[in-house]
Amino acid sequence: MGILTWIINTGNTILWSYVLIVLLIGAGLYFTIVNRFVQFKFIKEMVRLLAEGTSSETEGGISSFQAFCMSTASRVGTGNLAGVAIAVVAGGPGAVFWMWVIALIGAASAFVESTLAQIYKEEAPDGFRGGPAYYMEKALGNRNLGIAFSILITICFGLVFNSVQSNTISLAFQEAFGTARMTTGIVITVLTGVIIFGGVKRIARFTEAIVPVMAVAYVAIAMFVIVKNFTMIPSIFKLIVESAFGLKQAAGGAMGAAVMMGIKRGLFSNEAGMGSAPNAAATAEVSHPVKQGLIQALGVFTDTIIICSATAFMILISGVYTQGDLGGIQLTQVALTSQVGAWGSLFVAVCIFLFAFSSIIGNYYYGESNIEFINSDSKWLFIYRAAVLFMVGFGSIAKLAIVWDMADLFMGLMALLNIYAIMKLAPIAKIALDDYTRQKKQGKNPVFNPGSLGIVKGVQCWKGKKSKVQVKEELELV
Repeated sequence: MGILTWIINTGNTILWSYVLIVLLIGAGLYFTIVNRFVQFKFIKEMVRLLAEGTSSETEGGISSFQAFCMSTASRVGTGNLAGVAIAVVAGGPGAVFWMWVIALIGAASAFVESTLAQIYKEEAPDGFRGGPAYYMEKALGNRNLGIAFSILITICFGLVFNSVQSNTISLAFQEAFGTARMTTGIVITVLTGVIIFGGVKRIARFTEAIVPVMAVAYVAIAMFVIVKNFTMIPSIFKLIVESAFGLKQAAGGAMGAAVMMGIKRGLFSNEAGMGSAPNAAATAEVSHPVKQGLIQALGVFTDTIIICSATAFMILISGVYTQGDLGGIQLTQVALTSQVGAWGSLFVAVCIFLFAFSSIIGNYYYGESNIEFINSDSKWLFIYRAAVLFMVGFGSIAKLAIVWDMADLFMGLMALLNIYAIMKLAPIAKIALDDYTRQKKQGKNPVFNPGSLGIVKGVQCWKGKKSKVQVKEELELV
């Protein structure tokens, strides 16, 4: 175990202290400039698309809103409650600023990867499949790279991350209700089995129902705490900025810790550029790939700018982050309890269940999509599902200190492969965005025709298939 720990820690140090900080920020800035600040310029369009995307554009398909909820279900989890607390304790208040930075520029990466996932998706028995592994094979012509990514994301999300999620749920319930961790684990495992054996559409329906509820409830109570302490907000903003850039922090080495923890926990939470959310984005039925790219960029803002900030402000307002014996979910529980009373710990426990359980379902789907990329034999999918249920049960009762570090390592390796792919394929996403913009200026509901844009290699689902939008426009012409 000592050797394994050394390998994991060394790998994380190299990846997160040197490589990924430069790569993630550099790629995000590149995509932002090349696509003319798409994540800011199209915010109004993102919201409009999300509001209109509650039904799919072909019969029986998964809507863009459902795909958004699936990806948000995976994004919004322990990273938003426990991860933010860990970042503040390890990196100081300045880590919050760097979480904002990685979200603001990372949204451009999220746009590119999700647009590419839509372009190169393929049909499956229950809808569509897609993601980095698929565009690595179809657009780059590198199936081996796709398989390597599929293995990483299946282990990272389907197994490792799900152990972390169930572990956090069982600890929160033990703290709040005195429930035995084994009992909590059995309940979580059974509920997970019922949903994941029901297929992608059941997953979509579940996340569509639970994600908006849990996000609104948590943000509402956080806003109550913020409004209650409104006079402290200017000083909190000042604390965050000074801790991110202050001379004292730089001189003491704390500035580096703030940058590293902010980016690491920011990526863990919003997944921008990591290559996970595109797996959900590919399932949506839309008339143009850019629609889902924009909606997924909005998901990054929802996760980090709204939900993570809500947690951070509660913690900083309470001041409990200075107590060295607290960390993770316990810190968030104590912070809320200090503001609203004893029921705050119970509320956080319930939120953790909703956040983390929805993440288990979203994480599972990412693995399923990539298992089927590697091998479509149903027995492998059954084995994967059984492994997921085992890890969910195991995680609820185990001590998983090393698992967080393993998650960081796999997450970093995933990001490396995905950033490489989307940097090479960025011109294709740019062509799609220009096409979408041109059609919008003409007053049209954009419809994607890859052949007319010179996008031919590896494209399957956009050939000869008419959406509701196309059929409607043809009927109007008649």
